Amino acid sequence: MVKRKLSRQDVDKLLAERSIEARVETAAKLAHQFESGELSPSERRLAADILRLMARDAEVQVRQALAINLKESAALPHDLALHLAQDVDTVALPILQFSQALTDGDLIKIVRNREVIKQLAITRRATVSTNVSEALVETGTPEVVVSLVSNEGAAISEDSLQAIVDAFGDEAAVQGSLVHRSNLPVTVAERLVTLVSDQWRDHLITQHQLAGHLAADITRQSRERATISLSAGADREDVEGLVRHLNDHRRLTPSLLLRAICMGDTTFFEAGMAELGAVPLINAQTLIHDSGELGFKALYDKAKLPAALFPAFRCALDVAHENAFDGGEQDRERFCRRMIERILTQYEKHGVTFDSTDLEYLLAKLDQLPANLTTFS
Repeated sequence: MVKRKLSRQDVDKLLAERSIEARVETAAKLAHQFESGELSPSERRLAADILRLMARDAEVQVRQALAINLKESAALPHDLALHLAQDVDTVALPILQFSQALTDGDLIKIVRNREVIKQLAITRRATVSTNVSEALVETGTPEVVVSLVSNEGAAISEDSLQAIVDAFGDEAAVQGSLVHRSNLPVTVAERLVTLVSDQWRDHLITQHQLAGHLAADITRQSRERATISLSAGADREDVEGLVRHLNDHRRLTPSLLLRAICMGDTTFFEAGMAELGAVPLINAQTLIHDSGELGFKALYDKAKLPAALFPAFRCALDVAHENAFDGGEQDRERFCRRMIERILTQYEKHGVTFDSTDLEYLLAKLDQLPANLTTFS
């Protein structure tokens, strides 16, 4: 529509005609005129007052015409923008997605009203602040989170991204939006690589330029998971043969042994400790399950495992002694979670904290501990 001032005929039509069509046409024309910059200060104030009146028109089409034509107006008064943003969806959505007249406080209040369609409009704004993003993440709605993460103009704090992984890390749509987001913090990428498919894992490593050692760690983690799965339920002789093979190829690693005990695979753990300690299996079993403080520590030192990891192994072994699989659904997952909680508690006593209770993340962080952490008891 051509931008021009209201004529005398327009004013007369607005005063005389009651048709919806006439009011919609006039609303659009007045909105264009308000935005044109051709009005004097007094004319602009008058036009703003008329717009406020029209924003209360009983017909949605009239209010919608205003919203569509004022959505990107730099001169839109805040009160009018907020009024339109709180209207029905067809009126509010253009303002919520485009108007810069709304404050972060306005947007957060609207997000917390729990209307998903309005939350989605806010996620698509050209820019979204970290505070607004935080409120959107807190909605706990997957489609809102996916839309937000997919918007490169949205500033999302590392804490919010971690919260997304915590809440939705297993959901494919959320994984995809995170994997394809640029400037993903490496701490988030590290956690994500343990959750996603091989194809997306490769994309993460490439796009986010994860260090070569991290890429190698990812490969190792996948291999270790497969190894423990292979060991589970196998005969003891087969497990011992597997352990010897791994040691011959230098793949009987501390993290693999810790993974085994955390997952409740005592057979593999015992065979692994016997192999690394170069002692008969029966001797290793006796030392491992010694109720005192000396047996396992002596075997651990003989196996030349990292001193900094001893508290994790000690805690894991204690939990394994105290707990067994309960036979219910997901008993292995519950067993593993109890294990990790105890390990975290032991390290936290000495000022070492980790950000996640996920096994993969914990193992990755334990790998990074300095070798001189020997003050644990």
